[in-house]
Amino acid sequence: MSAAVTNTLGTPLAAPAAAPVAAPDIRAQFAAARATGKRAKEAAESIGLSEGAAVAAHAGEHGHALKARPLQGSWLELLQSLEACGPLMALTRNEGTVHEKTGVYTHVSATGPVGIALGEDIDLRLFFAQWHAGFAVTELANDPTKPPSRSLQFYNAQGRAVHKIFTREATDLAAFDAVVSRFVQPSAGYVFGPEPAPATVRPDADIDAEGLREAWAATQDTHEFFGLTKKFGVERQQSFRLVEGQFAWRAAPQAVARLLDEAAVDGLPIMVFVGSGGCIQIHTGPVRNIQPLDTPRAQWINVLDAGFNLHLRTDMIASVWVVEKPTADGVVTSVEAFDHAGELMAMFFGARKPGKPELQGWRDLVARLPGVQELAHAA
Repeated sequence: MSAAVTNTLGTPLAAPAAAPVAAPDIRAQFAAARATGKRAKEAAESIGLSEGAAVAAHAGEHGHALKARPLQGSWLELLQSLEACGPLMALTRNEGTVHEKTGVYTHVSATGPVGIALGEDIDLRLFFAQWHAGFAVTELANDPTKPPSRSLQFYNAQGRAVHKIFTREATDLAAFDAVVSRFVQPSAGYVFGPEPAPATVRPDADIDAEGLREAWAATQDTHEFFGLTKKFGVERQQSFRLVEGQFAWRAAPQAVARLLDEAAVDGLPIMVFVGSGGCIQIHTGPVRNIQPLDTPRAQWINVLDAGFNLHLRTDMIASVWVVEKPTADGVVTSVEAFDHAGELMAMFFGARKPGKPELQGWRDLVARLPGVQELAHAA
């Protein structure tokens, strides 16, 4: 393999030992890496592969702990069929954040390649153009007294996980097996390619900053923001810089942990968005059990609530922004954390319904975050 191996952010990985090319070699080296305690993604990267490529190598008959059965068909129909399974755990992650939510997949629909799930607990925005491959995965636990892990896993064309769905104790396993049987396709030979080159960011001087500020001030809905950045050809954090002091303010990296701690103490319902490129997963409600965790390799802030877990690498936070977007319901304020590659790790909002202004308690909390200067709406 002559091409440089990159991680999911497109940055070079530490050069592994000679990357395996045959499925038996991949399975053996992957199993050895998993035995050291590495997560599946880390185990795959340690042998020079994307997670999707490593999982694909486990299709067919073999004696290793992880077994994968390729899936094929309408991903929308597959997700719609999951309602019969009862509670499942939805997992969406990016390089630095993992979002886990347990509930039932209901009210799943799509318009073209863009889908949505609006269940009571499972709240997703789905971008099916990024869903290249799917697998039903079973993996034996290291502890033989524990049942195997069972999941549906979906990957983009570069082998990056876009969404995973795990069974829980309350899952109807017969219904789950029926879904797998309906969509399994052993002949689906999924192939994964390298990460594309990062998009080029235009110089600030080439952006119509005045036009951007005027258009920003005229927005009536938070969903207009994507179109705004596209119209002006501006990258997300670049747009914040260009409206800094008017609609965006910098906060300290510690603001994310403080936000979660204070929301828990205040009993304030919030919204937590985490995206993978192919899926955005949303939690709406209070957060209660906030636990930091420092290990020799990483520092985390965790939400460990019944039905909702969040794991965010605080050591990967490079920048945090407080952003205001005008809407027909008043100003809507988000707190957005980015990693050192400029990738969005997570977004936080105060819980709100369309047609209702955001909670004053959320505005007060944001104004207290470390490093935040005076906000326009607090004046």
